[in-house]
Amino acid sequence: MKIRTATMDDLNEIANVEAECFPAAEAATKEEFAGRIRYYGNHFWIMLEEDKLIAFVDGFVTDEADLTDEMYEKAAMHNEDGAWQMIFGVNTLPAYRKHGYAGQLIQCAIKDAREQGRKGLVLTCKEKLIKYYAKFSFVDEGVSDKSTHGNAVWHQMRLTF
Repeated sequence: MKIRTATMDDLNEIANVEAECFPAAEAATKEEFAGRIRYYGNHFWIMLEEDKLIAFVDGFVTDEADLTDEMYEKAAMHNEDGAWQMIFGVNTLPAYRKHGYAGQLIQCAIKDAREQGRKGLVLTCKEKLIKYYAKFSFVDEGVSDKSTHGNAVWHQMRLTF
């Protein structure tokens, strides 16, 4: 498996993986991914099996301490000098789940954020995934009052260095 950051050449595969991983109401669009790659491709980690994209983790950097729904749609809010690495998506194709691939990408995001001098990382997840992210030292801050993305209930989790 190879890990690298995303480029526009990866756009179609990224959109396809997203569509397999999330319901339409929660999935980012191809156009949103184009903006994400354009503004913060260096914070968009992808995993390839040979030439096939099988998993990715992405999110921008900001001084805002909490993840909001607006952030998913407005990649231009990225601030390369920001304090917090946000995580918007953790995606693995269904056939490749339960092998630790997403965990490897999360570890890459954590390592890069630490090396870049960030305060830490923030993500939101559904209740069933709280224990999973806790394995990486993320702490549940409870149900988010700033994110109802896709009309779902999200818990905000934070890893502070």
